[in-house]
Amino acid sequence: MSSVLAPAVPWVGRPLARAEDERFVKGEAVYVGDMKLPEMLHAAFVRSIYAHGRIVGIDTDAARAMPGVHAVFTAADVEGLVDPFPMVTRDDMDVVPVMHPVLASDRVRYVGQPVALVIADTAELAADAAEYVMLDLEELPPLLELREAETAPALHEEAPDNVLLRWRGRNGDVEGAFADAHAVVRARVLAPRLIAAPIEARAVLASHDVESDVLTLWLSAQDQHRQLSGLSKVLRRPPERLRIVVPEVGGAFGSKGVPQAETAALALAALFVGRPVKWAESRTESSLAVYQGRGADVDAELALDAEGRMLALRARYLGDLGAYLYATTAVAPQTAGMLLTGCYAIPAADVEVVGVCTTKVPTGPYRGAGRPEAALVIERLVDLAAAELGIDPIELRRRNLLAPDAFPYKTPLGFTYDSGDYEAALDAALELADYGSLREAQRRARAEGRLAGVGVAMYVERVGPGWETAAVRAEADGRFVVRTGSSPHGQGHETTFAQIAADALGIDPGHVQVRWGDSFEIPEGMGTFASRSVTVGGSALLLACRELRLRLDAGEQPPLEESARFELPGPVFSFGCYVASVEIDGETGEVEIHRIVAVDDCGRVINPLLAEGQVVGAAVQAVGECLHEQVGYDENGQPLAINLYQYHLPTAQSVPPIVGALRETPSPWNPLGAKGVGEGGSIGTPAAVANAVADALGPLGIRHVDLPFTASRVWTAMQEAKSLS
Repeated sequence: MSSVLAPAVPWVGRPLARAEDERFVKGEAVYVGDMKLPEMLHAAFVRSIYAHGRIVGIDTDAARAMPGVHAVFTAADVEGLVDPFPMVTRDDMDVVPVMHPVLASDRVRYVGQPVALVIADTAELAADAAEYVMLDLEELPPLLELREAETAPALHEEAPDNVLLRWRGRNGDVEGAFADAHAVVRARVLAPRLIAAPIEARAVLASHDVESDVLTLWLSAQDQHRQLSGLSKVLRRPPERLRIVVPEVGGAFGSKGVPQAETAALALAALFVGRPVKWAESRTESSLAVYQGRGADVDAELALDAEGRMLALRARYLGDLGAYLYATTAVAPQTAGMLLTGCYAIPAADVEVVGVCTTKVPTGPYRGAGRPEAALVIERLVDLAAAELGIDPIELRRRNLLAPDAFPYKTPLGFTYDSGDYEAALDAALELADYGSLREAQRRARAEGRLAGVGVAMYVERVGPGWETAAVRAEADGRFVVRTGSSPHGQGHETTFAQIAADALGIDPGHVQVRWGDSFEIPEGMGTFASRSVTVGGSALLLACRELRLRLDAGEQPPLEESARFELPGPVFSFGCYVASVEIDGETGEVEIHRIVAVDDCGRVINPLLAEGQVVGAAVQAVGECLHEQVGYDENGQPLAINLYQYHLPTAQSVPPIVGALRETPSPWNPLGAKGVGEGGSIGTPAAVANAVADALGPLGIRHVDLPFTASRVWTAMQEAKSLS
């Protein structure tokens, strides 16, 4: 071992290229869709064609009679065999647990809801047979508008007012602050529903070993642990008889975090037919049936004194939860509500979050998961307040940002921020953007009659929380095998975790092998979500490596193994500042984003190259959110985008130059001092672009336009403004 161990090398902080990329570019990575097992069958789902309907009958005889079809399952076949999906709640949430059924039984409540499952020899035959399942549905009126939900006919008996979530955060003399305020600014801000659209859609392979009575599920998922915890409850199967394996995963962005109906249905099918069963989702299914992100309608107001000091914030946040709840559906709107005071020292706040039921696919975490909505609301209010008071928007922010010595800081809405230097991030962003030159260029453009705008936005992000496990084993051949509860799906865990282990052990990262994704190999953990992998999983790994290093330094010989469990005392909070410059075509309303400047502070940076990649990737997704992306519905509740031809993801043509810088304000709440950076670009970009668009349209008397800033939406706003002038 003396030839392997070396003096400590500062691997943490180095911009190492991802070691795992070689197998991806060579086509050697194995995804669930690539897997084959002996006697494997294939599955196809029969889905609702209506947004809302009563199931009168399901005729499966023709499908069952087709050659090569082994089974057709409906809700009647699984009745009494499954329990509801578990729900993630917090003590202060009031939730009506209307959980998503495995298969619809009495009513369908969104287009694409699974109603039946066909098992056949091939995927093509299963899909053909699914066409022969006859659904007799009595169409019922859809419920689409959030503001009509509470007075509309109930979609579920358990929620007569169609409200599935209520939460209220209140602290300080809010009424007094608004009564005494010199100025009050108000805004209604909408955040459209979005499709996560990972490059790999969902996939499940289920196989039951009769001798051991172990049901194994290979999943395209974000981690094995939340799948194991949830599915063991739904399937009424103890964890030791349920094995979850997560191989390579081609992206998720939050949409593969918790168990969903199709996974449970495949598991039951494998048990029933006694053979392995695989399902690989089509892109249309992914667009229809994977839980979506965002979906908010927010009324907010901000009270300020004559000097521009923020006195209080008040808001009512309507969240579109969709037809049912999945485990984390309620988390994103509550997180948004708790973050509405942003980076600012606002002493009083009163925020009500109301999550309503609609005839749409459920919502859930999507990159940012409530943080982008919160930043959009508060940062729009700040710019509106600056215009109302005649104060420069940068100066207004400076007067109200939390000072570095204010931390740890408990907000009036209940979060405790661990550390921060918000004004330093603002200064860095202004310098990197050459803000003075941007404003000078804007003045020249306006003199020429062009609509140019500059927008600045601050953000704060909740990272974590929870606990994670890790283990490290020194092998006799000189290798160090790391086992972590944090699973990668594009982030570069193998490289990052190898750097952490290499520093702690005093070795080269090339000697570290990182393993993840098998619940039998790594039986405990929480998994990968909310930018928590390095903060929580990396900290657990660091502690395990330190213990192993002590034994190596004491002369113990391998094989040796140490494990550790690390738990945060509470969430940690990344933050940053974004600047966007735009120009709008006065004839067509087309918005062109010229440049985005991103300054993100995620605490200690393990690998700057990969961190920058996360920032850029998230910012690109946000560009799509700003310019193109939204899930719309017609009057019958039919989604207007069911594939990537209709749902417009950003292309190279629409993505502007993105210039970024990383800052480090360490967190005192974990041994790495890390915070997380995976969401920053998705949080800061929409708010900055929204402020830039409003700034560009300001000379026309337009105060606010909602995302996405499509040419038609902006053009309509300009025509309405001209008609009033």
